[in-house]
Amino acid sequence: MAEDASKAKRILHVKIKTPSADATTLLTTMMKNTMPLYKAFGDTQVRLLRNADNQTQFLQVIEYQTDRTFELNRQKLASDPIIYNYLQAWRTLFPGAIEVDVYEDVTETV
Repeated sequence: MAEDASKAKRILHVKIKTPSADATTLLTTMMKNTMPLYKAFGDTQVRLLRNADNQTQFLQVIEYQTDRTFELNRQKLASDPIIYNYLQAWRTLFPGAIEVDVYEDVTETV
């Protein structure tokens, strides 16, 4: 199946460091409650990974495919009040411990 050229595939990594390993339940609950927000990015898959060697470190992987026009406005979206409030909620719960990276899948070019 050919990929739709009007779509952009992205992988968002949200790195979270928690004060204790007990945060698993809180993180999974937050993830479930924010699924509608993730779905706003288009066709979305979300996973929560915990570091096997350091159980206070988590990686939320959000894979989405969305219209390229939406992707072009990603920086503008980052300043959207809903998105901003969502990120602020994470940062309030885990101060100084959130990193967000956006990746582009280039596997097909290899």
